[in-house]
Amino acid sequence: MTPQEIQAWRKALRQELIEKRAALPRDALEEYRHRIDAHLLRAFPDLAHGVVAFCWPYRNEYDARHLLADLRRRGAMTALPAIVAPRTPLVFREWHPGVTLEAGPLGIPFPPDSPQVQPDSVLLPVVAFDAAGYRLGYGGSYFDRTLAVIERRPRVIAIGYEFMFIETIHPQPHDVPVDYVVTERGIYVRRPQSGLRFLETQGYSSPPCYAAEIAPDYFGESPPPKPGP
Repeated sequence: MTPQEIQAWRKALRQELIEKRAALPRDALEEYRHRIDAHLLRAFPDLAHGVVAFCWPYRNEYDARHLLADLRRRGAMTALPAIVAPRTPLVFREWHPGVTLEAGPLGIPFPPDSPQVQPDSVLLPVVAFDAAGYRLGYGGSYFDRTLAVIERRPRVIAIGYEFMFIETIHPQPHDVPVDYVVTERGIYVRRPQSGLRFLETQGYSSPPCYAAEIAPDYFGESPPPKPGP
């Protein structure tokens, strides 16, 4: 395919998978979240001892906020990405309940003025992922651009659902592969020479949920994020 054909194909695939994800029922989303939380806690225990960046959930993406409440209780710092200008690398800013949020592109909240931090790990949602460890996002290439220039590359753990797997996204020169993929099924690790390999899991146990112990505006509904400038 030509670059133009790949772009059109990706756009159609992106729309198809976003709509499929948006149609997931609440009980399925909760089941997937509990499974993903448990896989992350078991496979990456060091998440509790570093700076963990994540993305505010958008249209039925995996919601990391329950897991992060647990990690913060154990010493982790959490951060959100922020766009500082169009087509430039992202920055990561500290976030925890109580830090001011504003609505960014697509209405996704970000902290406009909290301290900038360097993440050790990034929990990165995907629209699709492929057998070589490349991800399909929303088309802005912000994360690829960021990972290409960041001074100290964090461990990138892509998060998705099993139906998002495709054989190839037809990666382009600017695409950057991830290190791991976690779905409700379990953990995939990327090997440079052979691509993704699934690591067998032995079931899961649900991690605790701290939703009742966190600030009333933790999930961003009350009050809503302030509009951007």
